[in-house]
Amino acid sequence: MDEFKVVLGDITSAKTDVIVNAAKPSLAGGSGVDGAIHKAAGPSVLKECLAIEQIDGVRCPVGEAKVTRSGHLDCKFVIHTVGPIYRDYSNPGELLRSAYTNCIKIALEFKCKSIAFPAISCGKYGYPYEEATEIAINTLEPYLKTGLQIYFYLVEQDLYKMYTDKLTSLRKGI
Repeated sequence: MDEFKVVLGDITSAKTDVIVNAAKPSLAGGSGVDGAIHKAAGPSVLKECLAIEQIDGVRCPVGEAKVTRSGHLDCKFVIHTVGPIYRDYSNPGELLRSAYTNCIKIALEFKCKSIAFPAISCGKYGYPYEEATEIAINTLEPYLKTGLQIYFYLVEQDLYKMYTDKLTSLRKGI
């Protein structure tokens, strides 16, 4: 069985078919992972994002995902997904699961072999790390059977440790 790969580092350096961007609903760029991806990709990705049709002022609803080309990044595509702001929803877990699942569906539809995820909704969106880690791993684990290589790129040491500890426990059957 394939395993998850966890990397302590910048997702813009990922050598995967797809990089996932933790975006805002406007897809207009921002700070954190979103800002880093847009900066590294160059203006063509933002231009593609802004060309996506808005519905009720939103290009990508929470839990959904949209795909663009990758600009200057060393990947084929960027999948932009919007995770929930933790405090704004009564059941943010469903929306976070949906964000991960919709990214995988697009990656498979585009016949990608590898995908790099950030910790969606962690950081400014305030999702508790432990709960977000559980959701990410439990949601994505069934997709390892498709042959898709799934990477987590994490920039915070605490989050990196949480992912590696959780995956070690999983492998040991704890």
